[in-house]
Amino acid sequence: MTMPVMEPDLDARVLRDWAQAIDEGPFSSLCWGERIAFENPDSLTLLGALAAWTDRVRLVTTVIVPQLHDPVMLAKALATGDVLSAGRLTVGVGVGGRHEDYHAVGAEPKTQTMRGMADRVAVMKRVWAGDSIADSVRPVGPSPVQSGGPPLLVGSIGPKTIRSAAAWADGLAGTTLDLDVAKQNELFDVARTAWAEAGKPKPHLVTSFWFAFGSPDQARAQVHRHLRRYMNWIPAEYVDAMAPTTGWAGSEDELAAVLRKFEDIGTDEVQLITTSSDLDQLRRAADVVGRL
Repeated sequence: MTMPVMEPDLDARVLRDWAQAIDEGPFSSLCWGERIAFENPDSLTLLGALAAWTDRVRLVTTVIVPQLHDPVMLAKALATGDVLSAGRLTVGVGVGGRHEDYHAVGAEPKTQTMRGMADRVAVMKRVWAGDSIADSVRPVGPSPVQSGGPPLLVGSIGPKTIRSAAAWADGLAGTTLDLDVAKQNELFDVARTAWAEAGKPKPHLVTSFWFAFGSPDQARAQVHRHLRRYMNWIPAEYVDAMAPTTGWAGSEDELAAVLRKFEDIGTDEVQLITTSSDLDQLRRAADVVGRL
């Protein structure tokens, strides 16, 4: 289950209530995304709060963009989150899709590549391994609870990205706009093959999609409002055109049927992306997951 970090009018109470409700179950992971030029909470600051507010659920960044951070400081912050959460952290990383985030922090847009991300991940892994990162510099702690650092998922919707990440990632943090199960399975097959060719255990396969409960018109309108807000870097007419077929909207039984289809193709986790900060939406999703 994804935190409502991209919704308006958030405060500590809303975030804490969501975190604690997710932690109560039956969800496997609590997820949240990163943006810079937006009104969402800072991802790394929120990580500390989520570690304190929860005890059971895994904490998953979906996704952090390493190119927007100093890689040593990012590794230190994530290792701290792993310590505070007693080893419950999984780190999803991606190149990001918005140039304004790069410009906002003075990052070079030309690094918005898989190579740019992989180079920074390599530095992070060195930090987590306790290596000295420069001559006469002591290792940067703390040491993560998880040996070698938190598991890494690559955020991707394309086969080229998946293949290039097989050398260093532990799995895939995918997303589906139209809930096309067959298309998602094709990408999973790319990952399975790439990981096998790299001599690694099978990848952790994750996909995600937006969701809303309610009557057909009400739920679809909720998704539309969320997309209009979140996808503010895309011309509104394009968002309006895609909104009727993006994400999922409907009843509990309909969501259960969709989740079973993803389970049938070997999906390890589906990350449900909320389109509202209303706790009733979370409770309805919990009822569905609890019955699967």
